[in-house]
Amino acid sequence: MTEPFCHRLIGAMILMRLSRRKTTPQPQRTMIALPSGTDPSRRRQPGRLPLALTTLAAVAAAAIIAHPCPTLPQETDDDTPDPRQEGLPLAAARTISTSFTEGSWMSIDVSPDGQTLVFDFLGDLYTMPITGGTATPLTQGMAFDGQPRFSPDGTRVVFTSDRSGGEGIHIISLDLTDTVQVTKGKSSAYQSPEWTPDGDYVLATRQGPGQGKLWMYHVDGGSGIQLIDEPASRRTTGAAFGADDRYIWYAYRTGGWEYNSSMRQYQLAVYDRETGESTTRSSRYGGAFRPALSPDGRWLVYGSRHIGETG
Repeated sequence: MTEPFCHRLIGAMILMRLSRRKTTPQPQRTMIALPSGTDPSRRRQPGRLPLALTTLAAVAAAAIIAHPCPTLPQETDDDTPDPRQEGLPLAAARTISTSFTEGSWMSIDVSPDGQTLVFDFLGDLYTMPITGGTATPLTQGMAFDGQPRFSPDGTRVVFTSDRSGGEGIHIISLDLTDTVQVTKGKSSAYQSPEWTPDGDYVLATRQGPGQGKLWMYHVDGGSGIQLIDEPASRRTTGAAFGADDRYIWYAYRTGGWEYNSSMRQYQLAVYDRETGESTTRSSRYGGAFRPALSPDGRWLVYGSRHIGETG
């Protein structure tokens, strides 16, 4: 590794992003410091995290220390909007540059061909080869972009962003030829977007007012439909598909969120798209959340929390 990965921050953005931090529950932070010159495939994995999660976290963290950040083209009056920076009409009074050697609470996804990572870091999206190397900005600017997911064909990325002036679901093509604002409005919060296997729809948790509920939106836009109505007190989030797209795995919680909970707040359930019924699939101490299924549908990975440990 030559020099640390350089991430340009906008001074005003730092304060804005800190003030926007949500109160939705987050797993215990896992911070990975990677020594220079270490082979990513041979780094020691931190304890209590599933192998799949720690492998992705290590590779993505390597991007932060890999290479300098490339300079993005600046817009002029004659230029067409740059998809990486379009959105909030906020001007930066000054900029600062700094270097990072570790990252935490980063959302990571792997392309369908297994060759590329997409991840968020300090409100911007990046792609990089899964084997390591140069991290390329996919978005950059005053908006806060996060939670990226590759489309089934690997050509687009869905993500959450406030680039429209309010939080919503957006799609950007990897070749930067197009962006789509999927949801409209500025009064709701959105989390955990996920594609349907056919690539025609996006699922996400929409919150406000009331409990967050899973909604499904067509990629071309529209008002969307709520998938699970009852009970009204149940929050549903983290949609995931396996080999059979008839079934949607998700995590649910009933009632308000508590930091010092009874350790059973979230459990897993499966929603049947044909019958409209949900079936609980876990009931364990420590809870269960963020389900992820293997492509063949044989394996399920999920998070759980025990006392002060998350894994």
